[in-house]
Amino acid sequence: MKLTEVIRRPLVTEKTTLLRDDGKTIVFEVAKDANKIDVRRAVEKLLGTKVADVRTSITRGKLKRQGRFVGRRSDWKKAYVTLRAGEKLPDFLEGA
Repeated sequence: MKLTEVIRRPLVTEKTTLLRDDGKTIVFEVAKDANKIDVRRAVEKLLGTKVADVRTSITRGKLKRQGRFVGRRSDWKKAYVTLRAGEKLPDFLEGA
């Protein structure tokens, strides 16, 4: 798997903004079949920062209805990446 396929996008929500401001944790949506080692390598190569810890979780898709028709959103995976002490956040995440 290519490094650019592992990380899909950074998640910018109220909870992830608090995590990023308090410490050195960045949250990404990642490929569902990527493991922690793949996420660590992708972040270190693409962003140029050293990673201390990676936690992953699978978010289950919700059931959605439109009238009498029921559909389901797909499951997706997110990764909580903690940077090492002394590392700074990438520039594109500073103002987000």
